[in-house]
Amino acid sequence: MSRLKGKVAIVTGSGNGIGAATAKHLAKDGAKVAVVDLTEESASNTVQAIREAGGEAIAVGCDVSKAEQVEHAVERVVSEYGRLDILVNNAGVTRDRLIFKMSEEDWDTVLDVHLKGSFLFCKAAQKYMVEQRSGRIVNTSSVGAVGKRGQANYASAKAGLQALTRTLAIELGQFGINVNAVAPGFIATDMTRRTAERQGLDFEEVRKVASQKIPLRRVGEPEDVANVVSFLVSEDANYITGETIYVSGGER
Repeated sequence: MSRLKGKVAIVTGSGNGIGAATAKHLAKDGAKVAVVDLTEESASNTVQAIREAGGEAIAVGCDVSKAEQVEHAVERVVSEYGRLDILVNNAGVTRDRLIFKMSEEDWDTVLDVHLKGSFLFCKAAQKYMVEQRSGRIVNTSSVGAVGKRGQANYASAKAGLQALTRTLAIELGQFGINVNAVAPGFIATDMTRRTAERQGLDFEEVRKVASQKIPLRRVGEPEDVANVVSFLVSEDANYITGETIYVSGGER
C-alpha cells in the first residue's frame, strides 16, 4: 500500500509499543518516518525494522518535555526530508500512585511528557503545516482519561490531550490541518507488562482478567491502534477532525 507516498511523518515515543507499531505501519503505507524516542539508540530497532522492510526512516533522540530539543528535532526532520505532513504524539510514561503517595515529581513527569510534550510538538510542527496548508496530527489519549484509581496524573494528562485535540482542530482547520486523537484501552505492551510487574502481578493473568471485562473478549495489540492512526492520517479521513476515537474493544 502506498497511500502515504511522498508524506513525511514524525512519531514520538516510537522506540517500542504502540509508537513502534505506528511508525512501521506509516512506513508500510509509504511515508518517510522520523522515529523519535528519548535517545537515537532507543529508536534504532524501529528504524532498522522499517529499513529491512523496504521503508525509509531516521532515528531522532529527543526529550519531548524540552522545548529546545523538540524544535531541533522538528527542524532536523524538515531539513532531512524537506517537509512535514504527519505528527503522531505517542510518547508517554507512568508514575502510578494513590494521591496521598503521589509526589510533585510524579505529577510533573507524567504531565510534562504526555501533555506538555504533545503541546510542544504540535506548536513546532504546525508552523510547517500552516505554510503547506495541509497536515495531520494525532494525539494519543486513553480510556483512562475519565479517571482511574492510582492514576490522577495520567488521567489528567490524557483528558487534557482530548481538550488540546479539539482546540487545535478549531484553530488549525482553516489551514487544512486535521487534528484527532486515539484513546486506547488495555493494549499489551512493554509498559503495561512493567506496570503489572511493579505491582507483583503475573502479566498473563492480568491480561486474562482484563479480557473478560472487554466486550470483544481480548486485550488490544499495538497494531490495533496503529491501524486507526493510519486511517486518520490518510486522505480517507479528510473530513474528520477534532474527534477522539476509542480503540478499546468496547471498553469504557
